[in-house]
Amino acid sequence: MSSNRLDAMEDDSVQTPDDLLRQVALGAESAFESLYDAMASRVFGLVLRVLRDQAQSEEVTQEVFVEAWQQAKRFDPSRGTAASWLLTIAHRRAVDRVRSSQASQARDLRIGIKEFQDSYEDVEENAILHDETVRVARALQQLSPPQREAIQLAYFGGYTHLEVAELLKVPVGTAKTRIRDGMGKLRELMGVA
Repeated sequence: MSSNRLDAMEDDSVQTPDDLLRQVALGAESAFESLYDAMASRVFGLVLRVLRDQAQSEEVTQEVFVEAWQQAKRFDPSRGTAASWLLTIAHRRAVDRVRSSQASQARDLRIGIKEFQDSYEDVEENAILHDETVRVARALQQLSPPQREAIQLAYFGGYTHLEVAELLKVPVGTAKTRIRDGMGKLRELMGVA
């Protein structure tokens, strides 16, 4: 049966939401408009009481009526009225929106806390690194110039013992001794065993 024939079959008498929903299940657009007019304020009121947000309540109300249009064939009058069916859908969707919002807020909070902790740890780590760098620099200044130069080339420059010897124009054994003795003195100055 076409939508036009169904619309023509409707009389001008006041129809209940049950009657309208049965017609919506058959595809009657005018019945859907009448159902919307009859129930929208009740659905919106229920959703607004749950969500307490005008814009979200309007969105959820629209979703409820889209679902009613798509699922009207599933309405079973033996289980309740069309009004209770629509209000059940509305309540379920509103609660789902609240849960989704709460989950999103909890996720944002967890991410924010993690980012704060990470940044705090970075600051703490940088402060410790800075303090250690200052301690090492002071200790290096207390080494003899040949030891300091050999250690700087080997540990900060990344050169091998052979390359340090070549750069300093000293035998490899001398370069190794300067590095070993300098490291021993650094450990002593920094209180490291």
